[in-house]
This record gives sequence, C-alpha cells and structure tokens, in this order.
Amino acid sequence: MSNISISAILELPIQERIRLVELIWDSVAAVPEAVEISPALKVELEARLAEFEANPEAGYSWEQVKSRLKDGSWHPT
Repeated sequence: MSNISISAILELPIQERIRLVELIWDSVAAVPEAVEISPALKVELEARLAEFEANPEAGYSWEQVKSRLKDGSWHPT
C-alpha cells in the first residue's frame, strides 16, 4: 500500500476526493461480512425490519423525505 498523507488528500480537487471516497466505500462494501455490528444494533435492525414487514405502507417514501428535506418542512418526532 502506498502512503499518502491527509494533507495530500486534502489538496486533491474535490472531484478526485469524491472518487477516492467512492473507491474506499466500494472496497468496504465488497466484504460486508468484515463489518462488525454490535449485538444491540443487530437487535434494533431486526426489530425495525419486523416492524416494516408487518406494515410496509407506514412511514414515508424516499421521494417524500427528499422533498420535505429540501423545503425545510422535515421535523422528526
């Protein structure tokens, strides 16, 4: 692995930094089994999935969320 300093990364143009982040993310996503999650998070995720499966129409669509975030009307409860 070649060494590159944080300052060298920060000197890259924004598009190159974005591409670097994409490459890093893709490398992490390629081995999801290597990402550890805590038992508490696993329980929470399983509970949320069960809640969604029991009532998939509850909540908001992605389009609704984006729209409300853009217009400033999103107020989480």
